[in-house]
Amino acid sequence: MGTQNVTMIKDLKPGLNNLSLNVITLDIGRASTTKDSQEVRTVKVADKTGMVNLSLWNDPGKVLQPGDIIRISRAYTGMFKNCLTVFTAKQGEFFKIGEFCMIFSEQPNMSEPNPEMAAQYEQEEQERKALKAANREGRENQG
Repeated sequence: MGTQNVTMIKDLKPGLNNLSLNVITLDIGRASTTKDSQEVRTVKVADKTGMVNLSLWNDPGKVLQPGDIIRISRAYTGMFKNCLTVFTAKQGEFFKIGEFCMIFSEQPNMSEPNPEMAAQYEQEEQERKALKAANREGRENQG
């Protein structure tokens, strides 16, 4: 668990990865089941700087309770339905580190729908993919 830098919710933006967060669970959404029988839930989490949606798959979502304080490592951010969302990586760690006693703020809600942020993120993703493809093509032409 070491000395990883903990990211504050107010500092989140789409496209970040390898994040560590210490958050309190405020609200756990109903599970949706995907085509391949995976369960996913949207969980509202907060720290002292704001609130954000966390997308949680399978078992962690089943055992999590409102008021649980959790440490998440190797998380990443993206946009889901125009909302900034934190996702947990398969290799990430997810620990309950306490209950109820944590100062938090529900404002700003970093997961408010934000079409401008979503469009900007989409454009940056396309530019990254185009750059990657161009680099790959350049290497193939050299060899």
